[in-house]
Amino acid sequence: MIRAKHAAGFISLLPTFVAGGIAVLVGFTSAIAILFQAAHAMGASIEQTSSLIAALCFGAGITTVIFSLYYRKPVLCAFSTTGAALLAANASQTSMNEMIGAFLLCGLLTTIAGLTGWFERVLNRIPTAITSAMLTGVLFRFCLDIFGSMRTQGALVAAMLITYLFMKRWQPRYAVIAVLAVGLFTTWQLGLMQFEVFAFKVSTPVFTAPHFSITTMIGIGLPLFIVTMSSQNLPGIAVMRANGYQPPISPVVTGTGLATFFLAPFGAFGINFAAITAAIVMGPEAHEDSSKRYIGAVVAGVLHIGVAIFAATVSLFFQGLPSEFVLSLAGIALIGTVSNSIALAVNDETSRESAVLTFLVTVSGISFFGIGSAFWGLVLGALSFLILRWRKPSFAA
Repeated sequence: MIRAKHAAGFISLLPTFVAGGIAVLVGFTSAIAILFQAAHAMGASIEQTSSLIAALCFGAGITTVIFSLYYRKPVLCAFSTTGAALLAANASQTSMNEMIGAFLLCGLLTTIAGLTGWFERVLNRIPTAITSAMLTGVLFRFCLDIFGSMRTQGALVAAMLITYLFMKRWQPRYAVIAVLAVGLFTTWQLGLMQFEVFAFKVSTPVFTAPHFSITTMIGIGLPLFIVTMSSQNLPGIAVMRANGYQPPISPVVTGTGLATFFLAPFGAFGINFAAITAAIVMGPEAHEDSSKRYIGAVVAGVLHIGVAIFAATVSLFFQGLPSEFVLSLAGIALIGTVSNSIALAVNDETSRESAVLTFLVTVSGISFFGIGSAFWGLVLGALSFLILRWRKPSFAA
């Protein structure tokens, strides 16, 4: 009887385990290419590149495990993908030592933002409809990738999508699990797995002494801080709120800032709230009981630490899976979250137009001063909300 209860309990938690695994799979696979581009732009050696990936994954993993267990909420942390894109585009004329100095500045500024609480105070004044619209814009393209992938791997994507629809009708809790299983099986049957260069390797941390260059700290460190806060932390917090959680903003921002600061000499350039992958462990597909979904985040954190230990090995494994499989898996896993976000964005008539403007700017992908569209969508949405809600002056007769 006891064994049967334990087995039933494990089976009921299986979706959270799978959600955590998918979050890591999607997050790491979608970012690995740009991480290599950033490392190449900085002139990092093979050892430094492996150390950079390991430091980022360890920082994301340890902060996720600590905060998720402490708050009993799915607080999923990750590394800054937009930060990696910024480095890949702007670091070619800078030495690795100078980049480490910029990373330290980013970690310090993030820690100060968390300790002072100014970031949380500003964020709490933004209506939920606008942050939900921003989240919808951020996640929208990932759902569109489902159908974009059909152009090159129609049979694979169709099998995954049909599986999702039938499972949502009969066994919604296990829909994503079934999609993962069918997707892997179909990928294998179609001969799309490529593991010719797969090998087991353990990562070795490489310490790089920082060099503090004023131009690099202002030109790289400050923009890195801004894009991390605006393009990563803002959507990440919106994900938690859209799924009914009140995120511990200041403590987590402080913790991720400290993690960035202490791991910077080993290559970590930005630890932050996860956004896209966080939605995978927080949605109803992860578990019908919202109080149990933090387990999926803990699983993701532990897996991130495992990736840190075997960063080189995991990189080779993820590169062996077709991009269509990863993109479709992410998009399907996010359908529920996008649905909830749309509902929250348009529910209130007083903020509906501002929410639509926020969505349109965010989904446009525009960028000014190195800051992504999520931030500018939030700015325009908040500004339009103030203008549209501004009280008209009344004149006495």
